[in-house]
Amino acid sequence: MAEIAIKRAPLTVAPSRERLRGLDDAGVVSAFLGGEERAFQELVERYQTRLLNFIYRTIGDREKAEDLVQEVFIRVYRHIHRFDRTKKFSTWVYTIASNLAKNELRNRSRNPLVLFQTIKGNWDDDDRPLQFEDTTARPDDMYRKRHLRELEGKSYEEIAEITDCNLGTVKSRLNRARNAFASIIEPMVD
Repeated sequence: MAEIAIKRAPLTVAPSRERLRGLDDAGVVSAFLGGEERAFQELVERYQTRLLNFIYRTIGDREKAEDLVQEVFIRVYRHIHRFDRTKKFSTWVYTIASNLAKNELRNRSRNPLVLFQTIKGNWDDDDRPLQFEDTTARPDDMYRKRHLRELEGKSYEEIAEITDCNLGTVKSRLNRARNAFASIIEPMVD
């Protein structure tokens, strides 16, 4: 009896991780919704550091920022089936992060001792959280004045959607912030 040798071709399927890295966010979301659990980890890897920096710059407390990033991903996981895939995933995830950060600032404003301790803990000029020049402003107003566009490379439209402000307000606040910054550094430039 002659033995027939069957030569099998080696598997050339790229590992799931590499394939997912080659996809844009919409493709990774679709893969996750299609049952590929690894796709969620890919989204976490893409956004974890950026969201941590974004939230930390907003609230000035690294430990709390780490907790809020975890909460962002919990919410993404629970509600990703409701995500409108005609929109950008980054805008959606930053909106969630922004809302959580604003809630944190609101909660702090109700407890001045916690707010003072956070500021005092970061008393170093290079690492100071929000500046409180206007004592009548609410924490979420101060938050919106920060330089989201320059820090995160977002368009005015994306900033308006994330902060739930109208486009004109975003443009005018960023312009005021740039002018204020220019007046602060002007003496140092000469």
